[in-house]
Amino acid sequence: MAKARERGPSGLLVVNKPAGMTSHDVVSKIRWIAGTRRVGHAGTLDPAATGVLVLGLNKATKLLTYLVGQDKTYEARLVLGAATLTEDAEGELTGIARAEAVRALTREKIENAVRSLTGNIMQVPSAVSAIKVKGVRSYARVRDGEDIELAARKVTIHEAAVHEVRDSELDTRLYTVAEGLDIPACVPVVEVDITVSCSSGTYIRAFARDVGKALGVGGHLSALNRIRVGNVYQREALDLAELMKERENADGPLDLPVLSLEEAARRLFNVRQLSTQEATDISFGRCITAGEEGSDVFALGTQSPESQHASTEGITAAFAPDGTLVALIENVKFRGTRCAAPVLVFEAGIDFSREAGERL
Repeated sequence: MAKARERGPSGLLVVNKPAGMTSHDVVSKIRWIAGTRRVGHAGTLDPAATGVLVLGLNKATKLLTYLVGQDKTYEARLVLGAATLTEDAEGELTGIARAEAVRALTREKIENAVRSLTGNIMQVPSAVSAIKVKGVRSYARVRDGEDIELAARKVTIHEAAVHEVRDSELDTRLYTVAEGLDIPACVPVVEVDITVSCSSGTYIRAFARDVGKALGVGGHLSALNRIRVGNVYQREALDLAELMKERENADGPLDLPVLSLEEAARRLFNVRQLSTQEATDISFGRCITAGEEGSDVFALGTQSPESQHASTEGITAAFAPDGTLVALIENVKFRGTRCAAPVLVFEAGIDFSREAGERL
């Protein structure tokens, strides 16, 4: 049976996710806008969060596993002096600090607490997360009334910069309050605007919780905006509402301005230019002569060694003489000989010498 032809281009699409939508909601909208079912995303954002959501269309969905593990940068707002069940503004209030303890907070104390949580740290993920516990999502267990504490994981906070610290009041009437907790309608808190650059797998909600804990007042996250994933930035992101409006006024799917498969690979991986014969061999799944380690570097993604996702380290994007991205390759030992083997083939079963001859 003939394989169905893909509709639309293959590439990465950077969308500025609005608040109130799940990442899957965005994927569904882009499927409709682009007219293709082959759409996936490289890392979930909570519904309340905004910012960079990288989507893969058609063949580029194969690159998403590498993007998921990239380092990320967030703009966040922490609320110190009040703790919630979910460690963000969506959950019920579980405790508030004494007013005098909140008033005693200074910028210096807050910066010291933040500094103590940078570098390589062990972080306990938020209990209200998608991490599975005995086959069941942690958030589902919490929703069913279970007390869950997940095991700490190694993460890296590369940098955490405090921008603004201000005294504020929290309107507790906007929150669900834990049973048995008697609190006034407004309580004093301190709001902190911060930028955090971190490894994949870091929970900024948990970071807010831990800053509050270090200061002895509790804390939660009230706003989150992702501004970077690897080498992809928010300034490149498209407005989803504008895309939807344009699609509604169009006769069919839009020709979206995707980052091509080739350009995406150049951003993520080392690059190797192949000869015609090498391109053909790789296309048919055969090994070729190993490349020199660290050679032919065009651009690199950013990823921490501790990442649990597919790593870009040691992976090279292999290009045919005509600029076609043939495959991702890596150096391996095969029958005692060092060679470069295909990891992921994009153009399979192609004789590039014949392709070149047909173009002459």
